[in-house]
Amino acid sequence: MLYLWVKAAHLIFVIALMAGLLVYPRYKIHQLSSQPGEPLFETMKDASNRLKNIILNPSIILVWILGLWMLYLNPALLEQGWMHAKLALVLAISGLHGYFISLGKKVDRVTGTVQAKRLRMLNEVPFLLMIGVVILVIVKPFV
Repeated sequence: MLYLWVKAAHLIFVIALMAGLLVYPRYKIHQLSSQPGEPLFETMKDASNRLKNIILNPSIILVWILGLWMLYLNPALLEQGWMHAKLALVLAISGLHGYFISLGKKVDRVTGTVQAKRLRMLNEVPFLLMIGVVILVIVKPFV
């Protein structure tokens, strides 16, 4: 029964993380469309920082803690090929989270090195990775 509660909490925080990863780059794109000091720039900067501090960072920490807890409760999962593939995608999502936060800090500092076009293209990547994770978890193709 504990395993199911941990799994439910894991899924809740995965949803929160994915929502944040899909919204965060959009906030930064809007921020890039204005100049520092303008209301839109400051509003998007504040909104993205709140999103990062309240949703993104806590969610990724809890996703990892709960995911590792599930593996502890059911270590047989590590013997299945789909789990190895899922973990690879989860590492990619985690890396993307860090990359988004790094780009966001550059936008906030107005370094001029972040382009809205790059953020628009990257904005789709978390969704594509999530599709892979869901298929692996539900279909379990490498059993």
